[in-house]
Amino acid sequence: MSFDYKKLKEEIKAQYLEDDGNRPWIVAFSGGKDSTMLLQTVWYGLQELPKELLVRPIYVICNNTMVENPRILEYVDRQLAAIAKAGFDQGLPIVVDQTTPQLEDSFWVNLIGKGYPAPNNMFRWCTERLKIKPTTLYIQNKISDHGEVIILLGTRSDESAARAQSVKKHRVEGSRLRNHPLPNAKAYAPISDVLTSEVWTYLQAVRNPWTGDKNRELITLYRDGSGGDCPLVMDVKTPSCGNSRFGCWVCTVVSRDKSMESLVDNGEKWMRPLIGIRDYLSETVQRTEGEVYKFEEWRMPVRRGGQEGTGPYWPRIRAKILRDILEAQRLIQETQPGQQLITYQELVAIQVQWHRDFIFDHTVSELYADVYGDALSLGQTDKEELETELLNNIFGADSDEAVLVQRMLQVHSERSMMSRKVNLRSDLEVLVDEHCLPKVSAFYKDEN
Repeated sequence: MSFDYKKLKEEIKAQYLEDDGNRPWIVAFSGGKDSTMLLQTVWYGLQELPKELLVRPIYVICNNTMVENPRILEYVDRQLAAIAKAGFDQGLPIVVDQTTPQLEDSFWVNLIGKGYPAPNNMFRWCTERLKIKPTTLYIQNKISDHGEVIILLGTRSDESAARAQSVKKHRVEGSRLRNHPLPNAKAYAPISDVLTSEVWTYLQAVRNPWTGDKNRELITLYRDGSGGDCPLVMDVKTPSCGNSRFGCWVCTVVSRDKSMESLVDNGEKWMRPLIGIRDYLSETVQRTEGEVYKFEEWRMPVRRGGQEGTGPYWPRIRAKILRDILEAQRLIQETQPGQQLITYQELVAIQVQWHRDFIFDHTVSELYADVYGDALSLGQTDKEELETELLNNIFGADSDEAVLVQRMLQVHSERSMMSRKVNLRSDLEVLVDEHCLPKVSAFYKDEN
């Protein structure tokens, strides 16, 4: 290794011992090459310190967008479990946490429930909701607990010109710490000056302290995700498999997900249905302002607020996407039991949104039953069955009034799962109006 590994480790140890450990470290870990090198270097630095000086807590935080590449997510989950176990066994002050978006911010609730278009460079709504918001909330909670925090990042100037500019912009003169947008937080990027080739040389040469091997699986993942050609003897002129990017399998910001295609070609055949769904979503995306794009084929001519303009996906498009996801999930589960593409909570939240829109001829339960052959109960309980019986006794079986109260109770039950319930009152008012207005109109018609 051409960079001075010992010097880097000594610097990390010195930083850890500063300010008596009053500011906890939050280590951003994605499972990729850079964050793995970062955590390994921190880990080995801590091992060389006396146990009585290990007072600064270290939170290893990983963000799960809930639409991560399933093969990568499975690998990362195993890494996080190994980190937690090894950290405890070795007596290190390491806590492993994982963040996820709030239910109403999830990708499928927004895209299928609200009809948000698949992301593009002009409207990249996913990054804020799936990554930035949950991670920011986690950091803010730690700031609230501890007063101040230091966030360790695996960012490197060698990654891109934009990243190099960002590193330079936020650097604090005379300090290895950088300014962070959040108040009472600083950022620390120990490997910012390490080259990509040096990262790979390090990962092959230095044993992983929480798994005990030399990152063979990580290297294999990058190799398989880059078409099977991953040069392990690095040189300046040869692009490494470090240029392969893993992320959300639904990403439509790029026209093709080459890493997922390469994983399928290299043995992960069960992921093939995901490519079909992603490619369909990509067809619905307008990539440039000047591109000829048939809005009317995919999207409604009215915005969600009621104004004229390009609006959300048509209900039929949203229903098709949900059906495709459920069919892919059922197929995948035949060989990968327990693999989920969409959660039960998301299905409930999607139905909540469809209730609000009042424009659907079908329900989530019906689509689920069509695919799986079994009805999906979105919160139906013995208590609700009893309520139905009581309402029928009061108003008469299947009367309009009984149906209205049932729908209001259902909306209330489904909305109770959401962290934001501000629209519950308007939902109920719309139901009442929908029920009452036809009768009022008929009354005036008869009177006149």
